[in-house]
Amino acid sequence: MPEVTIDWYIALSVILFTIGSLGVLLRRNAIIIFMSVEMMLNSANLAFVAFARYLGDLDGQVLVFFVITVAAAEVAVGLALIVAIFRTKKSINIDDMNLLKG
Repeated sequence: MPEVTIDWYIALSVILFTIGSLGVLLRRNAIIIFMSVEMMLNSANLAFVAFARYLGDLDGQVLVFFVITVAAAEVAVGLALIVAIFRTKKSINIDDMNLLKG
């Protein structure tokens, strides 16, 4: 059975990051954008773990712990903002959020 090398992990990480960045750029729903940002963070986590395994140290895995912590805080604050905006505007469309100016 062929061994899975770091190239496969990095290729998967690049694919996931590309899908996430396309989701952020092309979608107009705030929840989909948050899910895309989470996908981008998880692709970076995959790359960190792959490099940590390849290099044989734990620094990448420690970095993943901090990225997951920041992602959890981002989700908590982001979803609270989305709920607050939905209560006032009855929509979570990004185009409607620019009406919050002034």
